[in-house]
Amino acid sequence: MKPIMNILGLNLLAALLFMYGVWLLSLVKKNASIVDVFWGLGFILIAWLTFSKADGYPPRQLLLVLLTTIWGLRLSGHILVRNWGKGEDRRYQAWRDKHGENFGWVSLFTIFGTQALLLWAVSLVVQLGQLSPVPDRLMVWDFLGVLVWGVGFGFEAVADWQLVRFKADPNNKGKVMDQGLWKYSRHPNYFGETLIWWGLFLISFSTPYGYWAILSPLTITFLLLKVSGVTLLEKDITERRPEYREYIKNTSPFIPWFPQRQES
Repeated sequence: MKPIMNILGLNLLAALLFMYGVWLLSLVKKNASIVDVFWGLGFILIAWLTFSKADGYPPRQLLLVLLTTIWGLRLSGHILVRNWGKGEDRRYQAWRDKHGENFGWVSLFTIFGTQALLLWAVSLVVQLGQLSPVPDRLMVWDFLGVLVWGVGFGFEAVADWQLVRFKADPNNKGKVMDQGLWKYSRHPNYFGETLIWWGLFLISFSTPYGYWAILSPLTITFLLLKVSGVTLLEKDITERRPEYREYIKNTSPFIPWFPQRQES
């Protein structure tokens, strides 16, 4: 078996170089938002690099790599279409205005460097699950992981599709999305995203290094709930759309549940 730290170290270097390349492209495009498009593709890169270097059980390796590839391609494609022709996201525009001419260098560390480190940390589940040749058969954990991943992928894909359709209707301009899956959760796409990573963790759990893989779903769940996901997004939406406060009162914040009945 190849030294574990060598594989993890080379993958970290690959993540840094990958995001460095995306940073150079952002300078040409003058748009830091492209980092969101390349986020999913970075995981695909790490997954396949690990597959090429690790000596794990091939069926489990392929399972992890293919599930990661399916997720990454869909997410990157969705963000690319969503952002096409819309310019830089307001979050990055605010940073650009704050730092002025220094934004290019600042963004290398605060945006792209940070994304590289997070990409590597979250992808640990895909890396660690491929390192060991044992167990040399698919276990109950593997099948359970695929099931959880599938539910999560379905939630994320359907929620994104429903939101795109909602925004495409001119009659919904300025309205709050409270239909479909969004009727039962204010962030069904983020809920699906967390399930995806917990599913991948279950696949890796049966391997000798599976315990450490829990860092991945814990990290992405924390980020989505407390950092760049629910907290940040709801603060922004509430400031721009006061009617969103009523939606907050009646709808589960994360885990899908029946909406509260409005008092008459």
